[in-house]
Amino acid sequence: MVLSLWQNLALIILAFMVPVDKYGFTFGLRWPVITAMIAGAIVGDMNTALIIGGTLQLMSLGVASIGGSSVPEYGVGAVIGVAIGVSSGSVESGLAIGIPVAMLMVQFDVIAKISQSVIVRLSQDFCNKKKFKEMNLILMCGPFIMGLTAAVPVGIALLIGADVVNAVLAAMPQWFTGGLNIASKMLPVVGVALLLNYMPAKKYLPAILLGYFLVAFMNISMLGVAIVSAIIAMVFYAYKNESSNTVVNGGLEDE
Repeated sequence: MVLSLWQNLALIILAFMVPVDKYGFTFGLRWPVITAMIAGAIVGDMNTALIIGGTLQLMSLGVASIGGSSVPEYGVGAVIGVAIGVSSGSVESGLAIGIPVAMLMVQFDVIAKISQSVIVRLSQDFCNKKKFKEMNLILMCGPFIMGLTAAVPVGIALLIGADVVNAVLAAMPQWFTGGLNIASKMLPVVGVALLLNYMPAKKYLPAILLGYFLVAFMNISMLGVAIVSAIIAMVFYAYKNESSNTVVNGGLEDE
């Protein structure tokens, strides 16, 4: 499938909005599954998009930009991954390009943050001189630069280097693409393991075992597990609430 010009431009704009949203609006574009869903609607292949987005989403679990540190931008990787995956007709090819792009965004993020220090200094100078209009204008350069860190590499890959990307994919040996395919299935497990380190896993071990039992032995989908979990949570909350009311009412009657 060959993407049209408007599809490429829409994907570039989507990639531009990922870092802007991450450091500003926070509508959720930083999450790969959401970005991939929008990219899938643009290219017209939601199935491939959700597979790539879901895989990258699992990889990003437990990865957080703490203290201003730079981390892989899996949302941008999802955009280029969906574009390449749909164009080549292979999910593995999309992941083979999307994952390195997400890692490469770490370097672009560092460069953009270094440039922000210059912007902040200039805005402070304008503020001290009471030139507030110029101050606001220079501050708008910050989100624009952050957006360019994603839009430029994605634009190059889509508009200029599409043939180059396809040539690279065709030149990849079978053992390499096979290794990437295996890694793409292993890395989500690492993401889940990182997430469990931050969660009270020992306290809620029965819930974890229940989820494993539902998936491994009953072949229930993730949506089904989520519904079962929601029902259990509502029953548990209702029971706890009723117990609290009983204790309070009992205490009042004793008085």
